Amino acid sequence: MAQVLEFKLPDLGEGLTEAEIVRWLVAVGDVVAVDQPVVEVETAKAMVEVPCPYGGVVTARYGEEGTELPVGAPLITVAVGSPDSAAPAGEPAAEAEGSGNVLVGYGTQAPARRRRRVRAQLTAANGTAPAAPAPVPEPAAPELPAPSGPVPVISPLVRKLARDNGVDLHTLRGTGPDGLILRADVEAALRVEATAPAPAPTTTAHPEGTRVPLKGVRGAVAEKLSRSRREIPDATCWVDADATELLRARAAMNAAGAPRISLVALLARICAAALARFPELNSYVDTEAREVVQLPGVHLGFAAQTERGLVVPVVRDAHTRDAESLTAEFARLTEAARAGRLTPGELTGGTFTLNNYGVFGVDGSTPIVNHPEAAMLGVGRIVPKPWVHEGELAVRQVVQLSLTFDHRVCDGGTAGGFLRYVADCVEQPAVLLRTV
Repeated sequence: MAQVLEFKLPDLGEGLTEAEIVRWLVAVGDVVAVDQPVVEVETAKAMVEVPCPYGGVVTARYGEEGTELPVGAPLITVAVGSPDSAAPAGEPAAEAEGSGNVLVGYGTQAPARRRRRVRAQLTAANGTAPAAPAPVPEPAAPELPAPSGPVPVISPLVRKLARDNGVDLHTLRGTGPDGLILRADVEAALRVEATAPAPAPTTTAHPEGTRVPLKGVRGAVAEKLSRSRREIPDATCWVDADATELLRARAAMNAAGAPRISLVALLARICAAALARFPELNSYVDTEAREVVQLPGVHLGFAAQTERGLVVPVVRDAHTRDAESLTAEFARLTEAARAGRLTPGELTGGTFTLNNYGVFGVDGSTPIVNHPEAAMLGVGRIVPKPWVHEGELAVRQVVQLSLTFDHRVCDGGTAGGFLRYVADCVEQPAVLLRTV
């Protein structure tokens, strides 16, 4: 018989210990090549495809779409080789076809000749091209979830919509090609449910309410915010600033015909310059060593709201980038965040966070520091307000800036100096030109 190898959910790195199955990319009976993606999973960091290190025939899958699995749990089993090439009993599985251990997003690549050998062996075994042979029975494992066959759904977002609203996809009849379930099918089911007669009242005097699992991105955010509140003695200071001249400077830059510059890119430039003057805030506290570690480079995180929840992508080496480069990088990371394509590496390693909550139409906030960083700058909406300008009352574009900082890394004088410098750059962009 061909050798049946078990592929387990690999170590995802970055402290991630579990992942949720979003979409299977192969079915039982499919022929897979070495390092071919077999499943799409969602972690607390990002949505990624997991490549399988073995080439052969898929004989079983473990876990339905929507199931959360820990690292090390079985994902699939693969029958490798032809009947006369099975490895002897007791021989390590890694000696069969495979590329070795695989990290999510970093699948190793087997030589082309190895892939050709897998196909040749399967062809010899069947007498034809390898087309969906019968699955090899898997070893008895009562403690593992049974292999599942998913319902055809047009996209992971539609599957998530059904899962979040408690819709059983197995009960729907898809209106798409070959019974494919569309978003409209799920929404129609929700409308029917909304108009259904209410169930008879129970004897419970106080309903328990709706329970929302804290997992995935929401769970990671909850844990990080809780840890920040437990460990960081934070304080917040704020100031109103006249952003009229900053907006004029941006308009002039964009009128010059070069690639357009975003406002958040200019704010990022200001942050990088402020951190160069006040490096205490570009740091973290090593609690075991009882030391404040000041960092040489600025890796600027920025808060981005997505359908999956709040994520904080990181712009690497923001202190070395000009406004044009920052604009492009912010746009790339924002698009990747909304599409769920951010890698764990793009969501970690920040040294300071810029939070533009003004896009939600609010003036101010007291942000929670993004642990283990030492500070976060919050930017409210920019709105016309009465303002004394050059000794006279005028209508100016005013913004509220707030800085939440770890009081262990500095005192209020440093935090106030940082925030005042940021406000000065917003009010008089020429201040920034004098310091870069």
